[in-house]
Amino acid sequence: MTLWSKILIVWAILVIITAFLSPGLAVILVILLFFTSIASIKIIFEYQSGVVFTLGRYSGKLEPGLKFVIPAIQKVRKVDLRINVTDVPEQSPITKDNVSIRVDAVIYFKIRGSEAENSIIKVENYKYAINQLAQTTMRNIIGEMTLDEILSKRDNASRKIKTIVDKASDPWGITVEAVELKHVELPETMKLIMAKAAEAERIKRAAIIKASGEALASKVVSKAAGIIGSVNGGLNLRTLQELDNIASDQSNEVTFFVPLDLIKSLEGYKKKRARK
Repeated sequence: MTLWSKILIVWAILVIITAFLSPGLAVILVILLFFTSIASIKIIFEYQSGVVFTLGRYSGKLEPGLKFVIPAIQKVRKVDLRINVTDVPEQSPITKDNVSIRVDAVIYFKIRGSEAENSIIKVENYKYAINQLAQTTMRNIIGEMTLDEILSKRDNASRKIKTIVDKASDPWGITVEAVELKHVELPETMKLIMAKAAEAERIKRAAIIKASGEALASKVVSKAAGIIGSVNGGLNLRTLQELDNIASDQSNEVTFFVPLDLIKSLEGYKKKRARK
């Protein structure tokens, strides 16, 4: 039999005894009993856990459903067991390579149902405490990393912050699900420097690609020239082909020099004709 059941039995006995002695007093007791019963009703939702304190001392937890407590003697603190989402305010830490940046984050955490009382007993305001802890940890972690590491390995920074905050808040009955860096804001001067560095890197890659293309093209041209030069009249044929390509557009005006190879074909023509 619970304590509340015992109290109800005592109330009923008092009402019965008082009814024989003074009917008016019995009515007052019934009214007091009614309002006391109303005040003792507590509803705990499925996503909550009720932490009960009896005369200031922790006396247990209430499971979801309709529950009764003793008014003025017992007090119930409801704890939300769902995942809480808290924004970590923007911080301005200095990185390991002395760059001042602005960083903000978001933290996901929840209270373990089996240790819900710890979030009430061991910390005054667990939401404020977890927020301050995340701020301090984020500043420390960012201060141990260079700017390049923060920008390229943001997940590592988030993982380190989560590990430290989860370990520190474990005695409070809190489990940190995730920590995500939302935004990393760089100074304007650093943005300009990084833009120039990126532009220089692109120019460098373009120059390398162009030089590589010219090297490959020179090999192909050299090979083609060797093939054309090894055939009698090959160079002349190639010249005529190019002239034909140019002459296809009537707006083009072409001035070219006649190669000596064309004259070689006429050598000895006059002597042969004289002998005939």
